[in-house]
Amino acid sequence: MDKSDLKAHLESQKKSGKNIHDYMNDLYQEGLQTLLETELDEHLGYPKNETSSSGNARNGSSKKNVKLKSSAYTLSIPRDRAGSFDPQIVPKHKRVIDQIEDYVITLYSKRMSVRDVQDTIQDLYCIDIDKSTISRFTDRLLPRIEKWRNRALDEFYFVLWMDGIHIKVKENHRLVSKCVYIIMGLNTQGINEVLGLWIGKEECASFWREVLNDIKARGVKDILLTATDNLKGFTKAIQAAFTKAITQICVVHMVRQSFGYIISKKRKAFSDNLKMVYKAPNREMAEEYLVSFEAKWLDRYPSAVKPWSVNWNLWTCFFDYTHEIRKIIYTTNAIENLNKNIRKYTRNKM
Repeated sequence: MDKSDLKAHLESQKKSGKNIHDYMNDLYQEGLQTLLETELDEHLGYPKNETSSSGNARNGSSKKNVKLKSSAYTLSIPRDRAGSFDPQIVPKHKRVIDQIEDYVITLYSKRMSVRDVQDTIQDLYCIDIDKSTISRFTDRLLPRIEKWRNRALDEFYFVLWMDGIHIKVKENHRLVSKCVYIIMGLNTQGINEVLGLWIGKEECASFWREVLNDIKARGVKDILLTATDNLKGFTKAIQAAFTKAITQICVVHMVRQSFGYIISKKRKAFSDNLKMVYKAPNREMAEEYLVSFEAKWLDRYPSAVKPWSVNWNLWTCFFDYTHEIRKIIYTTNAIENLNKNIRKYTRNKM
């Protein structure tokens, strides 16, 4: 695999790729399905694959299409032989369910402590659920989460987008800031895949090295290109783990960093000149525009201008590709949608 194959796979990804919306839908559906199965366990008084003398037992399932606030799902509604099972999370004769998505994501985001899940189920059902029922739910779901976290990965990825976002989480009864390290990869089927999410105290190159070693241990042998922010030491960490990988610094991150040094009334003119550099048709013209850009702005705003020449070889890699591919690989925006979902749900649950 090399970069000559990249364009075809990016095009197929536009048509058949599994985006973040699909990923979140899978997460919701799995949580809903597990809650339904746990409800039946509670109703019968014993878990699946065990026997009981009650005279009632499982009797297969039926398909049901339900609509939540953002998507539609097809669920398998479990049945009992006596016909007495009446699920609460997906009531009979009801196909539009409000707020369930928020409850399901809460069950994931609160690390599944029995007390937290009890509180959430109490809000959902308006009844108290005993600890044994909650334990059945967590016993079913936690192994699935761990299986996803430790699953084997592909040997090769065309692109890895890597980013870190800071969120507030509860730790020892107080709010602390944590960094969520995120890697999304474009695999050889042209599909965007979330390789994993890792939590650390702050974004640093040393933790990224641990993350990269983790994905290597799970089977990744080579990548063509990475798109990252300009974190100090990040490029060295990548090159140590994947010696042949091309490292592309996110141009959008560089623009944002430069704007931080520019006064408001000068930003429009500065932005117009800077766009000519990174939107040039090729590397040669970009270099010419950079010379003019530095002549105009370097003396007044050295901290905003110098990184563009200092990091020249790291941010200009995308010029080796066609215009269609450049828009995808010169920034980490491919995972911004996931970032927004993480911020949305963690903010709502604090």
